[in-house]
Amino acid sequence: MNLNRLAYFAAVVDAGSFTRAAERLGITKAVVSQQVARLERDVGTTLLIRTTRRVHPTEAGRTFHARCLQVLQQAEDAFDELAQAAAEPTGTLRIAAPNDYGTSAVVPVVAAFSTRYPACRVELTLGDETIDLASGGMDVAIRVGWLADSSLQARRIGIFRQFMVCGAEFAGRFRADDPQDLAGLPFVANMALREPLLWQFSRGDDEQTVRMQATIAIDATPAVLAAVRAGAGLSVLPDFLVRNELAAGRLVHILPEWRLPSGGIYTVYPAARFRPPKVTRFVEMLVAAEQKVESGGEGRRG
Repeated sequence: MNLNRLAYFAAVVDAGSFTRAAERLGITKAVVSQQVARLERDVGTTLLIRTTRRVHPTEAGRTFHARCLQVLQQAEDAFDELAQAAAEPTGTLRIAAPNDYGTSAVVPVVAAFSTRYPACRVELTLGDETIDLASGGMDVAIRVGWLADSSLQARRIGIFRQFMVCGAEFAGRFRADDPQDLAGLPFVANMALREPLLWQFSRGDDEQTVRMQATIAIDATPAVLAAVRAGAGLSVLPDFLVRNELAAGRLVHILPEWRLPSGGIYTVYPAARFRPPKVTRFVEMLVAAEQKVESGGEGRRG
């Protein structure tokens, strides 16, 4: 099927005449008329009713016209995507990310991105508050946890686990064989979370809910980590933040046979049909970094 013929036919229906369609397309009326006639011959049905004053689509023509618009739009989108894919990132890339994941995972990717695409400047905003992308002028946001708004244009790029941890010295002060044994121990509450004290543990079919008692409450996840590392007590922290601490022995994973809820890592975008190269290339690099972690390249999350 010749896509040009679809475009000529759609232009005639939209304009209501061969003459006006030809003017819009920048070609002669004879070419438009000839190509539409060949299209009718190809599909084996009459698509247009021609009168001296106006051209009207038949019932089949109206249905076909609607389909043509979809096909032509998809073709235009495909060409636009190819053009954007071939373009080098330029301008300023504005990213929003939470403090913890942003510091541990996004900053290294931003550094690599800036080295690879020096013509593109990056502005990274770190904070645990949810930023409105449109009013904040952000190109992309990284969100960690559970998305509450399903209307967002989002893509899950990874997952993370949560661990109950404490400092190595603090771990020697108590014995815990069951999640309920943790309830009375000193706990550093992360006030950036919706439910900083209530935790659901699972092991096979066994599930237990434990309400911790906060001795310290902090509203920034990296500061919670610092408090736990200093021996202030237990807390629940994401794997991407404590992976190196656990490997170095500075932190201890408490009750590792019990699992806490896992969450997602998402890229979230403002409403748009296409993503500029600066966004698509950055997200590709972030996804590659996440896949490397999950495959064991920089420590497993299992």
